[in-house]
Amino acid sequence: MADALTGGRSGGAGDYRRKIVSVAGLLPSLEEARRQGWTIVQCHGCFDIVHPGHVRYLQFARQQGDILIVSITGDAAIDKGELRPYIPEELRAENLAALEFVDYVVVDANSSACKLLGTLRPDVYVKGQEYATSSHAGFVAERETVDSYGGRVVFSSGDVVFSSTRLIESLESDEGLDRQRLASVCGRHGIGFETLNGLLEAMRRKRVLVVGDSVVERYVLCEAESIASEAPVMSLRALDHREYAGAAAAIAMHAAGLGASAALVTTLGSDERSEWLRRQLRNANVELIVPGTRRAAAARTRYLVDEQKVMRVEEAEVCPLDSIGERQAAELLLDQARGADVAIVCDGGLGTITPGLLNRLGGGFHQRCAAVIGTPFERRADMLALRHLSLCVCSERQLRATSRDSATGLSSLAYQALATTQSQRLLVTLGKRGMVTFERPTLDPSSAEWAGRLRSEHLPALAGHARDRVGCGEAVAAASGLAMAVGASLMQAAYFASAAAAIEVERLGHVTLGSGMLRNWLRRREELRGDDAEVVAEPRVSAAAV
Repeated sequence: MADALTGGRSGGAGDYRRKIVSVAGLLPSLEEARRQGWTIVQCHGCFDIVHPGHVRYLQFARQQGDILIVSITGDAAIDKGELRPYIPEELRAENLAALEFVDYVVVDANSSACKLLGTLRPDVYVKGQEYATSSHAGFVAERETVDSYGGRVVFSSGDVVFSSTRLIESLESDEGLDRQRLASVCGRHGIGFETLNGLLEAMRRKRVLVVGDSVVERYVLCEAESIASEAPVMSLRALDHREYAGAAAAIAMHAAGLGASAALVTTLGSDERSEWLRRQLRNANVELIVPGTRRAAAARTRYLVDEQKVMRVEEAEVCPLDSIGERQAAELLLDQARGADVAIVCDGGLGTITPGLLNRLGGGFHQRCAAVIGTPFERRADMLALRHLSLCVCSERQLRATSRDSATGLSSLAYQALATTQSQRLLVTLGKRGMVTFERPTLDPSSAEWAGRLRSEHLPALAGHARDRVGCGEAVAAASGLAMAVGASLMQAAYFASAAAAIEVERLGHVTLGSGMLRNWLRRREELRGDDAEVVAEPRVSAAAV
C-alpha cells in the first residue's frame, strides 16, 4: 500500500506523526483510495488513555477494510467532567498515530462525529459492542448519517472491556503530564508571553466601570495563650491588625493598578470604615461615585493564629437602594457607560445591586458598554439576576448554591445558567483544581446555534502554594474583565485570571495587582516560552494599610 494513502505507516522513527492530518488534507487521499476500490474504515472516540480494550477495538476495525481513520473528539468538546480530558488532544492523537495499524488520525472539534462522518463518508463505521442496542441520541444520529450515504455500521466483538474513566480516577497526579497539558492548552489558544504582554500593554488605554458592594476586609493577627478561665474557649491575644479593600472596591483598585482608568459606583456611609475606603480608593487613583448611602461600610474580620484562620465575624448589614437611590444610580451608570470599555458588576448581596436598579438599566447599559462582566460574591448574591453578560465569573460553589444542585455535572449547570441569564460566556473557578471556561458556539443570539452545546476547556491552577484565598475572586474578575476589554479570547482571559489568582493566593490578604508585577510573573512561566525575557524589578506593595 502506497505511503501517500497510508499516512506514512511504513516510515522510520518519528514518521508516525505524519498520520495526524486535517480533514482538508485527508480528503484527496480518500478520493484516490476510492478510485482504487479500497474500503475506508473509521472509528471515533475520546481515547483519553489508550488501553488494551482500545487496541483490540482498533485492530478489529482495521480488519474491516484497507484504510483505518481514527477521529478523536477535541478537548473543548469533551463532556466527561471538568477535569477531562486527562490527556490533551495533541498527545491523544500521537498515541493513536503510533499504532502501526492506524493509517490516519483526525482531531474533530465537534462534540458529535456526525459532521465528520458526512464529510469523510467511510464505507464502514465501527463502534463498540455496547452500542449494538443503544438508543443514545448521539449514536442514533451518527448511524443515520452513515446510512444516508450507504455506509455500514459494524460493532466490535466487545471482549476485554476497560474504562478510561476508572483508570484515570486511579492515577495520581503526574507533574510532567500536568506541564505538558498546560503547554498544550496554551499553544492551542495562542497563550504566549508576547501575546499576553501585548494585551497587558493595551489595558493601559481602557476605561473600566465597576459597580457593586464594597467591603473592608480586616485581619486580626493573634497569639493563642490558653483556654479562657470563664469558659472552655480559646483565649487569644491580639498582636496586630491589617485592613484591605474588598469586593467592588478591590476590583476597581486592581483595574487601576493594571493601568486602566477606573471608576467605582458603590454605596458608602459616613462612618470611619467608609472614610477609610474613600482614602484607599483615592490613593489608588480610582474615581469614586456614591449614589446612595448606608449607615456603615460592610466589614469582615478574620482572626488568625500563625496564619491559620480560627474565626470570621461579619458586620454586613443589607441596605438596599431606595427608589431615589436606584434612579440616581441608573442615571449615573448609563452616563458613565458611554465612555467605558468594560463594566464589571459585583453583586455581594448587600443592597447596591437591586432588581429595581437592574430594571432601570435595561438593555441600554449593555448597548453602551463594549463588554459587561458579572460576578457574584458570597452566597447571598443572586448570580442569575445578572442578565445578557459578555462573561459571568463565579466559583463552582456559588454556581451550585444558586442552582441548589450539588450533584449535577458542571457542564449541565453551566448550560442552565447561561440559558437563564442569556449570557455569552461563563468562567467557573474550582479552587486548587483551576478553572473551567464555557462558551456558546456563536455569540449571535439570533442564530440557531445560540442554544447549542457549549464549548468548554479546563485550565489547571497556576499557583504553587495557597496561603490565603481571600481576594482571589476580585483579582479573577478584574483580570478577566480587562482582558476581554482588550480583545482577548476567553481562554486568554482565563489565563490572565488564573495568573492574577496565583499572585493573590500566595500572599496574606488583598494585594493590589500591578502591570509590572503581572508581567514579571508571566515572564517566569515555562509554558509561555518567555525564559529569555528580562525580569525587571517590581514596585513594593504595602502589605497592610491601617
